Amino acid sequence: MTIRKAIPFVLFLSFSLIIFSCGSQKKEKAQIDKTITPETSYNNLFLDSADIHVFIEKDTEYKDFEAMYVDFYRQRNFEFAWFDTSGLIEQAGNFVNLLNNDPTSVEDNDSSVSDKKLQHILDKYKRGITRNQSRKDIIQAELTLTGEFFKNAQEVFKGKGNIDAEQLGWFIPRKKIDFAGLLDSTLSGKEIAIADFLNPQFKKLRAFLQKYIDLKKADSWDSIGLDVPKLKLNDSNTAVQLIQHRLYLLGDLDEDIQSDQYDKATEEGVINFQKRYGLSPDGVVGPNFMKALNIPIDTLIRDITVNLERVRWIPAELPKEYIWVNIPDYKLDAYQNGEKVFSMRVIVGSAAHGTTIFSGNIKYVVFAPYWNVPRSIVLKEILPGIKNDPDYIRKHNMEVTGYNQGIPDVRQLPGPDNALGRVKFLFPNSYNIYLHDTPNHDLFTSRNRGLSHGCVRLSDPEKMADWLLRDDSVKYSKPIIDSLMNKNVKEKWVTLEKTVPVYLVYFTSWVDEKGRLNIRKDIYGHDAIMANKLFSY
Repeated sequence: MTIRKAIPFVLFLSFSLIIFSCGSQKKEKAQIDKTITPETSYNNLFLDSADIHVFIEKDTEYKDFEAMYVDFYRQRNFEFAWFDTSGLIEQAGNFVNLLNNDPTSVEDNDSSVSDKKLQHILDKYKRGITRNQSRKDIIQAELTLTGEFFKNAQEVFKGKGNIDAEQLGWFIPRKKIDFAGLLDSTLSGKEIAIADFLNPQFKKLRAFLQKYIDLKKADSWDSIGLDVPKLKLNDSNTAVQLIQHRLYLLGDLDEDIQSDQYDKATEEGVINFQKRYGLSPDGVVGPNFMKALNIPIDTLIRDITVNLERVRWIPAELPKEYIWVNIPDYKLDAYQNGEKVFSMRVIVGSAAHGTTIFSGNIKYVVFAPYWNVPRSIVLKEILPGIKNDPDYIRKHNMEVTGYNQGIPDVRQLPGPDNALGRVKFLFPNSYNIYLHDTPNHDLFTSRNRGLSHGCVRLSDPEKMADWLLRDDSVKYSKPIIDSLMNKNVKEKWVTLEKTVPVYLVYFTSWVDEKGRLNIRKDIYGHDAIMANKLFSY
């Protein structure tokens, strides 16, 4: 009898994701492959369709997957998937080992229950099928393995916390997956080495999760005290040894120096840490540095786990050219041919007016824009301003264009004081969010740049305009763009020949292109909400 050759589970998932991504297409009922029979198959173990319904009625934790069960087994004419005539196939052991080694299940009680259940099946059938094992027991084991596969696959693609991303203002579309087709491909034995099934950031971030779990087991993580206001190069203090050791554990120092002297190597380690945490990289050990250094290891583990859930929500493969705005990082990155070509600081929505998390396509560049003041701002700011100063509209270079139910429609004219600055970049959406310039560039030096009403202000809008219009460098050369931005008194719209994808995302932990783990503050409180879903406090 031939045993099917096992291959890594993630490779099966990768292959299947490409084959079985189904978008919004209507799913057809799975067809029975009647060519698979006890005579034509190496396996003489077959289910009855009623066995599935009896199992699900008894074990209701798999009820949500009933249609997947039926589709999967219909496609194979109800032939067993995990067993052949000698017992469990090799893929069963690989699947269980994969689950046992998943660092994302470190604090998941449900996972430990599943692990014990599957391990019991492996132990029971490791020597094959014996006479004292009834057909009913074998069916129970077969369908349990299938159910656990469906459950795990759903967790991989959707996450474990049953989190409604849209409740957090996250509106980036997610792929739909045919899990029955996924399992069929997994068990088929196709050795195809292709990219992993989720965005590459998932694998990178999960590696750091494992590292921090190992750190928690191997080393104490007590809070480090500092008895002076700050430390800088060439200072001496007993706390320096503890700081050096912590930086070494985190990878910011190459050697565990353990000296009371704050030397040049220690300063470089401090700067590395400051960069990763979005602090001013001045090499000075002060209150902000110590607060970040003393974040409990359990908090870091949970924050990384929360962001791993978010990685599942972004496309597995991003376009060759796109714009990436990470809201908690207050930063925009532009990518061309898959490589980062420039970055700039941004100002995002305040906690009270959070920037919506979604994706779109930049279609228009608007020079010398009007600012059509949102109705909410008219009510909260413009009308009180007019009440205190009848000349408020003129002084702010605004005009009233009409009235809606007695409320004026107000827009600000192009000019140096326009709230949108000299240019804006539109990606049509229902949230009325876009990228734009600002007349207040001094605000970009602030560490906390959650200051807008929801739109994203750019520190270098001219660079963005140059880049978006680079394919038409004759008609829109840098001098012409400069003139349109700074000398135009009339609004001018330019339609891009090719739209550019833009992603407004929310990550407080991620791995950068240098392989460093970055940590930022949870400025909108999204991490806390997700953690409550994922963990029991």
